[in-house]
Amino acid sequence: MAISGLVITFNEEKNIGKCIDALFRVCDEVIVVDSLSKDKTVEIAASKGATVISQAFLGDGPQRTHGLPFCKNDWILNLDADEFLDEDAEEFILKEKYLIGNYDAFSFRVKNYLADKLIDFAGWYPDHKVRFFNKKTAGPSDSKVHQKIIAQRETRVPVHILHYGWDSLEQIITKKNQYSGWHAQQLYNQGKRVNVFKPVLNGTVAFVRCYFFKKGFLNGIDGLSISMIQAFFSYMKYAKLIKIQKTNK
Repeated sequence: MAISGLVITFNEEKNIGKCIDALFRVCDEVIVVDSLSKDKTVEIAASKGATVISQAFLGDGPQRTHGLPFCKNDWILNLDADEFLDEDAEEFILKEKYLIGNYDAFSFRVKNYLADKLIDFAGWYPDHKVRFFNKKTAGPSDSKVHQKIIAQRETRVPVHILHYGWDSLEQIITKKNQYSGWHAQQLYNQGKRVNVFKPVLNGTVAFVRCYFFKKGFLNGIDGLSISMIQAFFSYMKYAKLIKIQKTNK
């Protein structure tokens, strides 16, 4: 069964070559939708045999959707540039185990890495993402932040994606801060309104959940740091929403 690899990129020269090489182990084509990168992302992608489509960033979901018509196959493996299939996921696809049953989308477990260290605490594992789907009946939502695949019959499978998204805690904080702004705007556009207590309440709940209920305390300073970052993200998302509310009042 032929599979199309689909990747959205912006300034991913560090990862895109390895990502495309990995995709070609299970895909017969790779489509890269690039958001007008300023580095060598496009050059590297083309040299690796990928088809590159240039498109100013439309948002997470719409950007992925934009790439689907360029994919000649129905089955889509839609990874980010810093994501790779683990051996069990490669086997799942190469042995066509996805054809067993009548499913159109598969949620894989995600192993998140900080540099080369697996973050398997404070609720970060098992994380789940749908990255493999049949475009005939499934596809990305129109959400501009952290889109989800909308499918008729989705299932979870115990195989893994390796996510090398961060080299440092500072990088995680920077990304979470960026995401919090996008989330806040999305919530406002959806009609969500909150009071001044919401940021503190949600930030506190996020910390307690990660540090105590998800046992982050068992992982020393790393568990504390990750739990605080999760609290920071939750707090900032609603603090920024309040600011948007006041600006547009």
